[in-house]
Amino acid sequence: MSKKILITGILGQDGANMAELLLSKANNFEIYGMMRRSAVPNFKNIENIKNHPSFNIVNGDLTDEVSINELVKKIQPDYFINFAANSFVGCSWDMPMQVFDVNAMGVIRALEAIRKFKPDCRFYSAGSSEEFGDVDFSPQNLTHPMKPRSPYGASKCAARHIVKVYRESYDLYAIHGVLFNHEGTKRGEEFVTRKISKGVAQIHNQLRSINAWKSSGSDDFPPQVSPIELGYLDSKRDWSDSMDFMEGIWLMLNQQEPKEYLLASGETHSIREFVEKAFGMANITGRWEGADQEEKFIHDYKDKKIVLVKINPKYFRPAEVNLLLGDPTDAIQKLGWKPKKSFDKLVESMVKLDLDEIQKAS
Repeated sequence: MSKKILITGILGQDGANMAELLLSKANNFEIYGMMRRSAVPNFKNIENIKNHPSFNIVNGDLTDEVSINELVKKIQPDYFINFAANSFVGCSWDMPMQVFDVNAMGVIRALEAIRKFKPDCRFYSAGSSEEFGDVDFSPQNLTHPMKPRSPYGASKCAARHIVKVYRESYDLYAIHGVLFNHEGTKRGEEFVTRKISKGVAQIHNQLRSINAWKSSGSDDFPPQVSPIELGYLDSKRDWSDSMDFMEGIWLMLNQQEPKEYLLASGETHSIREFVEKAFGMANITGRWEGADQEEKFIHDYKDKKIVLVKINPKYFRPAEVNLLLGDPTDAIQKLGWKPKKSFDKLVESMVKLDLDEIQKAS
């Protein structure tokens, strides 16, 4: 008998990756990918699976109790994997109520639907390292206090408490797994890692035209490159590959008893390092110059300077999280999970994809 799996946030990185992973694992999974009704939906992330016979798109909205109830009643899912979220941390200060409505109240609506209509369904809520916020110790594990520094982080803390309450009150298989930063080729362009990789690809393409200009023998300064604009460069994050995390989540959902875990690489890298690594993957040399808001990443051409990266204060957050570093020991020892893709390979895969896409388009 086939297992029915309802995945919210199906058009995003994690929803698409989870569906792709499960469809590759077995032929007895029936996947229901939930998306909100949109005037212009972007199916790019599910291009490889959207025509699979075991993949179905369904409409629903975590802010709409009726639609979630109807989906659970109709589908009767064996698993409910929740990736739907307002997940861009920087924007959460601009719309805190909407963030809580989706990220916290949305989890309540999902759990209520399960409680009422499919109590044996296994539920996963995607947590975040932003729950730890202003950290007391490193690396962080699940004993670390929740000290969020953004509305987004606070909403994920609320979801974590909600899941625990429903698990203990109604004997549901409900877990809230904490995920540190995870990226990949399906990451949205509003996130800093994809902004960097895509910006590097665009600059690489612009430098190609400059190289053509060089061979012309002109002494004029070449056309200006469009620099990547970033905020605080020295924030350190624990970055992993999204698909590695999907494997870990699936292991969490298939334990004998519901137990929560933290997934991370156990390494931390700054945004500055990500920039340097990404440009290096594209064979573009650069150096840092200046300080504070005037700092820039420069590519030297003869006696001229081409700005590759500059600081824009509009990307500073009202409250910054300086360091996040996860301790995945529990997941490694008890789940048998471990991250496979290194930081270098992760950056390389993202830059390569964006370079390929720019080349195809040009």
